Amino acid sequence: MQIPPILAALRRHKMATVLIVLQIALTLAVVSNALFIVRTRVVHLSRPTGTDEAHIFVIRNGWIGSPAVQQVDARMRADLDALRRLSGVRDAFASEAYPLEGGWGLLARVKLQPEQRARPALAIVYFADQHALDTFGTRLVEGRNFRADEIASRGPYDKLAPATIIVTRDLANKLFPDDSALGRTVYLSDGPSAIVGIVDILQGPYAGSTTRTIDEDSILVPARLADPAGTVYIVRSQPGQLDTLMHAAPAALFAHDRLRTINPNGGVISLIQARAQGYATDRGVAIMMAAVCVLLLLATAGGVVGLSSFWVSQRRRQIGVRRALGATRKDILRHFQIENLLIVSAGVVLGSGLGVLANLALMRRYELPRLPPGLLLLGAVLLWLLGQLAVLGPARRAAAVPPAEATRSV
Repeated sequence: MQIPPILAALRRHKMATVLIVLQIALTLAVVSNALFIVRTRVVHLSRPTGTDEAHIFVIRNGWIGSPAVQQVDARMRADLDALRRLSGVRDAFASEAYPLEGGWGLLARVKLQPEQRARPALAIVYFADQHALDTFGTRLVEGRNFRADEIASRGPYDKLAPATIIVTRDLANKLFPDDSALGRTVYLSDGPSAIVGIVDILQGPYAGSTTRTIDEDSILVPARLADPAGTVYIVRSQPGQLDTLMHAAPAALFAHDRLRTINPNGGVISLIQARAQGYATDRGVAIMMAAVCVLLLLATAGGVVGLSSFWVSQRRRQIGVRRALGATRKDILRHFQIENLLIVSAGVVLGSGLGVLANLALMRRYELPRLPPGLLLLGAVLLWLLGQLAVLGPARRAAAVPPAEATRSV
């Protein structure tokens, strides 16, 4: 099959050819970037938190009145004792936030020197005690856990300068890329903090961002945050006890101290529920982008089918002449398939450039990563296959045109 005759035929239908090429180009540009966003979101919402999510729930506890910091600390210790005594509870501790919360969290500036002029690293802070690692189910990869004598009580406005801290592996590698962080000293405020332990993974509360670079840069600070506004109790249940404890734990807290508030709608939530809520936007965006891809591909396929059908009806006499001159059905079928391949290839070349430009705009505006060339190639392959499938019906009808059509007037 000669390419020049096919190009000559396309030149006689310039407007229709240009329109379908532009449609294919726009489809590739949009589909490749949409697939990239879908992949980014899917990877984001499937990240591990580093915790035993299936057995953990949290209680958001508020205090009635304006209790002093010392009163809050005493109530927190009593609450934790009550929670740990409950049948089915493996462990519990108090903090100010929890993984996948989706709300605010405390950030700390981490310096390697007290007078450091370079921009400090940012890290997410969890207030914790010696029960935190067991409650989270987080794996300690180096060093040790906190000791009971290291746990202090602090108010909401006290300086953050603990003598010891535990950090995640991700943060440790950023702070000390060429050496072990265990035993090293960093500065969160004015005083030094020694890194006594390193845990594998512990995700922060910021679930929604796909571009944040500190989501797994967490610090455990040995302290109970005695905040008169309220606290978060994080509880790990024994297997099979989660649902029961999510009702029993708040009741146990109210039983020994009623001067508290726990919202009946969302005040007690499991980490599984927190994951579903925290990643609802990501899941919605992924579904929406996938739907856009399907609709665009269907629209492009419809355009190819419509254009090919129109050309077949316009060329029936020409096809009949070719059949009368000896062209086989296979020759006619191949003609339309190659014609479609050339059109789609032109759209792919143009669409690749548009896709890269669109990705650069998304990088500048939304801080998305660079579009992998593999996704452009995947989009191109999808369009080539879709084009061949879409043209198959009209091409088979063209191949079925009998030689007698050459004798009919148009």
